Amino acid sequence: MKKKFQLKNRHKVLISMIKENKFRLFLATCCMITVAGTQALAAYLIEPALDDIFVNKDTVMLTWIPLAILIVFFLRGLGMYGQSYFMSYVGEGIIRQLRDMLYKRITDLPLSFFYQEKTGVLMSRLTNDVNIIKNMVSNAVTGAMHDFFKILFLTVTIFYLIWKLALIAFFILPIAFYPIVVFGRRVRRVSTGWQEAMAELNSFLHETFAGNKIVKAFGMETYEKERFYSKSRNLFQLEMKSVVAKALSSPVMEIFGGLGIAFVIWFGGTQVIDGHLTVGKFIAFLAAVLMLYEPVKQLSKLNNVLQEGLAATDRVFDIIERESDIREIENPREIETRPHQVTLKDVYFRYEDEMVLKNINIDVQPGEVLALAGMSGGGKSSLVNLIPRFYDVARGAILIDGIDIRELSISSLRKQIAIVTQEPILFNESIRNNIAYGNPDASDAEVEAAAKA
Repeated sequence: MKKKFQLKNRHKVLISMIKENKFRLFLATCCMITVAGTQALAAYLIEPALDDIFVNKDTVMLTWIPLAILIVFFLRGLGMYGQSYFMSYVGEGIIRQLRDMLYKRITDLPLSFFYQEKTGVLMSRLTNDVNIIKNMVSNAVTGAMHDFFKILFLTVTIFYLIWKLALIAFFILPIAFYPIVVFGRRVRRVSTGWQEAMAELNSFLHETFAGNKIVKAFGMETYEKERFYSKSRNLFQLEMKSVVAKALSSPVMEIFGGLGIAFVIWFGGTQVIDGHLTVGKFIAFLAAVLMLYEPVKQLSKLNNVLQEGLAATDRVFDIIERESDIREIENPREIETRPHQVTLKDVYFRYEDEMVLKNINIDVQPGEVLALAGMSGGGKSSLVNLIPRFYDVARGAILIDGIDIRELSISSLRKQIAIVTQEPILFNESIRNNIAYGNPDASDAEVEAAAKA
């Protein structure tokens, strides 16, 4: 029940994104209809081209049919450009919004989230998974829409030309769609495993590159190489499972498609030989059936892309829907930037299932300097991380000038605090921007003073 509710909410989010682009989507749909309609019309024009020009020697049709074909293909070209441009605009816009939502959610989550999730996994969500969703939107959704219109118009055409033969040809379609559904489910399962393995590999690469000094210091290069080879082999095996599942759908479609076309030629040929059909009508019908076969076959490939995209969407929304355990009350209080009294009153802190801080009581007056000393892992960093609310206390309270920090605005609380980490972190920005990080409006004089401090 909870999973269905989550899926429903995810669909609402995606639908709301689509609605924001409804005008361009409408234009793209018009272009798709133009492409599908002109393709069906091109197939239909084969009948008068053969019967009137080549059989009946009609000189008037010799002028009009080529002109009509020229107009049809000109409109088809315009439609193809329009559908490609507008659907790409809609698709890229949705992906941009989704990427922005994901990054916003990740940056808003508390510090505990980043200790639970590996950096490489998060990077994989923002890059690999979002690109898979982009592929789904750009290829599967767009492809399904224009293939639907192609199938619709070509179906109308073949039923208009020879409805009895069309009924026989369509008898095979439901049988052909069954393996598409079966293989599609397998592709989605395998794709989920592949995406997890790719995220794990990205995480491994981040750890070994960031900790390269440690790897070399302990002579663990060979060990790390073997770990990489193992993860790479696992990724290869999952990729090949996905390839097999995708590849099996094509020969199945070819077999059923071949059966249908072979029967159409046999039955239609007997009708032409017996004089019940003209050559032009039958060739036009056969051309429409062959044109119809391609989008139907394409649906199997689009289904594979769709299943991969749905698996990636689940992974992305798992983070977007993640709730933060550091919450701000409604109408929090703001505090001025000045020296403050900091009081820890009967503070307890739990990390995972272990209580790492118990009954901590400290009172620091404005301007007073306090140093925390102790063995590694004794809880010094945990204690400091409680003050800016990177974590919340399990019991007790931390007070700023007698006010519980949970009643304060998180942004105003953190503006009171300067943190110097053990290892310096430099962003890919100018030196000035790195110094002024946290106060981008700082004047040059303030930046210079901070640099000299």
